[in-house]
Amino acid sequence: MTIAPADTTPPADVLRAAYTAFADVVRPLGDEESWRSTGCTGWAVRDLILHCVADCQRALVALHTPAAGPADRDAVTYWRDWRPDPVGAANGRRWIRVGASMFLDFGQLRELYLETAAATVTAAATTSPDRLVATQGHVLTAGDLMTTLAVEAAIHHLDLVVELPDTPGPSPAGLAAVRATLDGLLGRPVPLAWSDEHYARAATGRVPLTEAERRSLGADAERVPLFS
Repeated sequence: MTIAPADTTPPADVLRAAYTAFADVVRPLGDEESWRSTGCTGWAVRDLILHCVADCQRALVALHTPAAGPADRDAVTYWRDWRPDPVGAANGRRWIRVGASMFLDFGQLRELYLETAAATVTAAATTSPDRLVATQGHVLTAGDLMTTLAVEAAIHHLDLVVELPDTPGPSPAGLAAVRATLDGLLGRPVPLAWSDEHYARAATGRVPLTEAERRSLGADAERVPLFS
């Protein structure tokens, strides 16, 4: 069962909001902050930023890669491929850490992210949300692709600020997209009075479920994390 987002904000605007909020945190960071830990196991801030550069680059390719239909994924079902994979996760961590270590000047990495994210937002704004595009072996509409990108940016925003006090959190639009996606994967609105931030962290395995939360979720507790 897929639950459609209640918010009717255009996907390009949701993506812009999520990327702008993330960029607002990245822009003032210096070398010292770039070594702080994040919510992603084994990654410092600079590692996570490089991962997000790669996501922007993938987005730019996808938005310029028209595909024949029909779509085989939407903004919710896209995430069903992203189940916990310890081996793949470990390899990905190593690859990103090695890549990020090649930037001797953090400012270069910071500017690469900022300019690539801005280009992605511009490309999204000029792409019809109904256009079919290809990414990661699947076909989906550009609008659904934009929503998945906003969801990833909002969740990684929470990861980014773990050791960055007094920095702003994700955009409300991005967090709303996360909630709609998680409810869609769950098959119902989550039966707990979770904030958007806690829902994002708990449902993706970033914080463990309490026994009370497990009781409220019932059998669905065994499905968490819904994606990682």
